[in-house]
Amino acid sequence: MTILLLAGTGDARRLAERLAGRDVIASIAGATREPAPLPVQTRTGGFGGADAFRAYLAKAGISAVVDATHPYAHRITRRTAAICKSLDMPYMQLLRPGWTPEPGDNWTEIAAEEDAAAHIPLGATVFLGTGRQSLERFANLAGRFVICRQIDPPEGPFPLQDGMFLIGRPPFSVEDEIALFKARNVDWLVVKNAGGAASRTKLTAANHLQIPVLMLTRPPQGDWPCVATIDEAMAWVDAL
Repeated sequence: MTILLLAGTGDARRLAERLAGRDVIASIAGATREPAPLPVQTRTGGFGGADAFRAYLAKAGISAVVDATHPYAHRITRRTAAICKSLDMPYMQLLRPGWTPEPGDNWTEIAAEEDAAAHIPLGATVFLGTGRQSLERFANLAGRFVICRQIDPPEGPFPLQDGMFLIGRPPFSVEDEIALFKARNVDWLVVKNAGGAASRTKLTAANHLQIPVLMLTRPPQGDWPCVATIDEAMAWVDAL
């Protein structure tokens, strides 16, 4: 049995460590230039569309697919789930629970990046914890200074009217985030509800500094099999 692990997240890395020694192929999109190596066979880059993905599954002799991509990689997840269903191939998504507000948090949920401008006043400094992939969807934040953190150095100029890239590789401690938000005079934080303790440090820092947060809601969940923990994912694999 050969398992395809759609990776690229911390959860995928931890699952790969548990699966080491089994017949597993991990696939990462290649968005990060120098990702840390995984302890299983790894391929890098996209599949080239639905037909190419079907062809890959057949050529590689894949028996089952575990989807541990980012909670907001909904296009990949929906496509993969649909293809596996059509092939009668076992498929499971590892989706960690989203964050919930804690005492002192000041969160406002928004459905899309474009909605942020309706909440953030002119002149504010905005820290985007949403990644560079959706940065251009914040183009209507003209009149605010926008900071976008990413792992790799940028390949071009900052695409918005006023702002900057900030280079940094996680994890970041609460103390790191507090110091950063103070140094940059951050007024607003915008994040995706990715879940997980490691990424929550920026929310804890915002709580400490009383910085309001705009929280992008998660994409709708489909009717495919889904588990929330590494242990549950391993149990699913063992039951195949």
